[in-house]
Amino acid sequence: MICVFGLLFGLTIFTRLKNMPVHRSMREISELIYETCKTYLITQGKFLLLLEIFIAAVIILYFGVLLKFEAMRVAIIILFSLVGIAGSYGVAWFGIRVNTFANSRTAFASLRGKPYPIYHTPLEAGMSIGMMLISVELLMMLFILLFIPGDYAGPCFIGFAIGESLGAAALRIAGGIFTKIADIGSDLMKIVFKIKEDDARNPGVIADCTGDNAGDSVGPSADGFETYGVTGVALITFILLAVKSPTLQVQLLVWIFVMRIVMLIASAAAYFINGVIAKAKYGNADKMNYEAPLTSLVWITSFVSIALTFVVSKLIIPEIGGDTLAMVEAWHDYFLRNAGGRDHSGTREGVYVDGIAARERGCDFGGRRRRFVGNIVRIRRGKFLGLLHRAGDGAADVHGLLD
Repeated sequence: MICVFGLLFGLTIFTRLKNMPVHRSMREISELIYETCKTYLITQGKFLLLLEIFIAAVIILYFGVLLKFEAMRVAIIILFSLVGIAGSYGVAWFGIRVNTFANSRTAFASLRGKPYPIYHTPLEAGMSIGMMLISVELLMMLFILLFIPGDYAGPCFIGFAIGESLGAAALRIAGGIFTKIADIGSDLMKIVFKIKEDDARNPGVIADCTGDNAGDSVGPSADGFETYGVTGVALITFILLAVKSPTLQVQLLVWIFVMRIVMLIASAAAYFINGVIAKAKYGNADKMNYEAPLTSLVWITSFVSIALTFVVSKLIIPEIGGDTLAMVEAWHDYFLRNAGGRDHSGTREGVYVDGIAARERGCDFGGRRRRFVGNIVRIRRGKFLGLLHRAGDGAADVHGLLD
């Protein structure tokens, strides 16, 4: 039900964006960009199928010849690799369609001179893509768990992870290459025709806009789908291999999927709460800092997610393997690492760093702050080293907990 709600949420915003008022000329440009993006995606789809032939050969060689899997298992891995590719590809297509709707509608809304619609429309588009992405991924994984026999569920997950990784990698890399080539082409047209790069008379402008959508929408959408899915498969594999108790395995597997569904609810709730606050504060404003409501959205989502993580986990797994103290220690350490007083504390620090970075690069739109990029590099490098430090500590904690 929750996954269906996520799909309906994404489709509702999609329909709303499509029906928003837009100038005919702006709509024609966005549709032209979308048609060019369709040509790009169709070409990429053919390329992915060609890559799948080589991947299928590798799957047969590795699983069939080296690991001696039976033919049916190898066939299932190949079949679900196609399902994974279709998932990444479909989400990328949905993302490009939503974004081309949002582009022209945001441009038209800006003519009113109010900043709030310029902030709200792209945010709606992003939420639509995100909710659709997560819901589709969860539905696919739940389908495998609930309806595929246990003996074949493992190969299904393996194939699914291979397919979505292949799709995301190809779309991400090719999108980045395409956007750079299109940008260079637009620059060359500027030189040849003696007109500005973003002038409508420049024949490279549409290609450049298509490249921007391919690099900033198609690739990230497919990549997000792949990341969400592969981490789930990795957690499932880890639990099945590292946890020996069947009862504890079931507890942790149920916990993983319940938490993913709860995070879907948390995201929607935080979005609506922040939307009410932002509209009340900026709905009729003549000026606004566009990053302020986005930062508050991150804060609200972080607090809601962490709170629900504690509450739901307490209800589902109040103890680990019959040891309540181990569960308490695990959550105590989790709180210290992600919400407490450590120098590098995950969620909280992420908000701090993004806020500092926004101020460093002068995104308050006041023109008063002009800093060097080196400060951002220093801040983010410190965060990255802190994440590595936490990852090492977390691995040791998990190892000790399982022992």
